[in-house]
Amino acid sequence: MTASPIVVGVDGSAQAMSAVRWAAEEAALHHAPLHLTHAIGTGWDLGPRLGVVSLRNKAYHDEGATALDTAERIARQAAEPNTLDVSLDLVWPAPVPVLAKRSRTARQLVVGSRGMDAIDRTLLGSVSSALVRRSMCPIVVIPASDKSNRGRPIVVGVDGSAASVRAIDVAFEEAAARDVEVVAVLAWTEPETAAADTEMAEHAHAVLSQSLAGYAEKYPQVRVRRVVAEDDPAQRLLQESENAQLIVVGSRGRGLAGFTLGSVSRVVLDSATVPVLVARPHS
Repeated sequence: MTASPIVVGVDGSAQAMSAVRWAAEEAALHHAPLHLTHAIGTGWDLGPRLGVVSLRNKAYHDEGATALDTAERIARQAAEPNTLDVSLDLVWPAPVPVLAKRSRTARQLVVGSRGMDAIDRTLLGSVSSALVRRSMCPIVVIPASDKSNRGRPIVVGVDGSAASVRAIDVAFEEAAARDVEVVAVLAWTEPETAAADTEMAEHAHAVLSQSLAGYAEKYPQVRVRRVVAEDDPAQRLLQESENAQLIVVGSRGRGLAGFTLGSVSRVVLDSATVPVLVARPHS
């Protein structure tokens, strides 16, 4: 069977090329194909019955082809000395529906946090926001000032929810591939009294221990550092990520009070200086 590809949204911007570089390294690490996609987006997606009405424009087509050629060159350089299976995809519909559809069969979807601001054709700022909600696979958003270093730990947000379990799964898988430490963070902001605070802290430690149960046996080579704190969850994740290479969060959470990963992931995506992986479940 062919491995699921890592799909990257390409628009020619510096942000998109950073996403290509990160995705190429990821593809080489996991021996996965790399699909570079440029969605021109000069028409309208009218749905499955009516299809797409495109405004064919040679200049936009040529810009897209150039962007893909540049992206392929960057990807192959980033993956050296490994050989990548790279495919290029130049399509007319808008980026969000195209990339959301590609995510159905992808290992990961990778986009820049911002893109080219040109009449909404390839505006990856809005694209990345929409895809975090619509992707059918884990999505990685590469920030403007990517300070990641692949020798550093991977930080994961934990709250005891099903979405949090998915985030932990992804974090350990990525850490094992990189031979790095996992920093598991559980924070809350709820209690107001000393008694409640003590009770909450005990509950938080129990939730974290339960959430991490079995991973030491499954990934014996992965070191784990546990962080349990009464603190703003998003801010604590950002603080711990200062010396990390990747933050992993769930797409939503309904676990420990005060740590709903849906809202936390939004703040982290807006402020992180390292890539953020939103561990959406595969369709």
